[in-house]
Amino acid sequence: MAPKKAKKKTAEAGSNVFSMFEQSQIQEFKEAFTIMDQNRDGVIDKGDLRDTYAALGRLNVGNEELDEMMKEAPGPINFTIFLAMFGEKLKGTDPEETILNAFKLFDPEATGVLRGEDIKYSLMSQADKFTEEEVNEMFTNFPLDVAGNLDYTNLCYVITHGEDKEPE
Repeated sequence: MAPKKAKKKTAEAGSNVFSMFEQSQIQEFKEAFTIMDQNRDGVIDKGDLRDTYAALGRLNVGNEELDEMMKEAPGPINFTIFLAMFGEKLKGTDPEETILNAFKLFDPEATGVLRGEDIKYSLMSQADKFTEEEVNEMFTNFPLDVAGNLDYTNLCYVITHGEDKEPE
């Protein structure tokens, strides 16, 4: 009886996954899925992941790393599962405005940027302290500008939308 309950829960999650996103977001995810589904069979498999990494210039992805990624999925990764996995990753993420407001507390002049050194200090000394390695990883993913500032408006957008803003 327990397996039926688990299966029902997965089916329910799949049927509601489209209501978690706006139509434009679903279209963006569909484009990403299509890019990753290298062999165009409607399912992302280990070979597709390897090919996607190769297309991005990373040629030496290990089988162990790919296996770990594949284990995150409850089964074959079709588009619905792909969307559900992103929904799970994004669930609990605060709305963009809430995250922006938190950064604005440190930006009384409303410049949209914060000094990298100030961010590093705050992240390493407050609440759930980051390690130096974690801060460096963040700055690798969200590089500081030439003046050493972090564009937190773009960071907030990426956190909530999963990609950089289009230039205006």
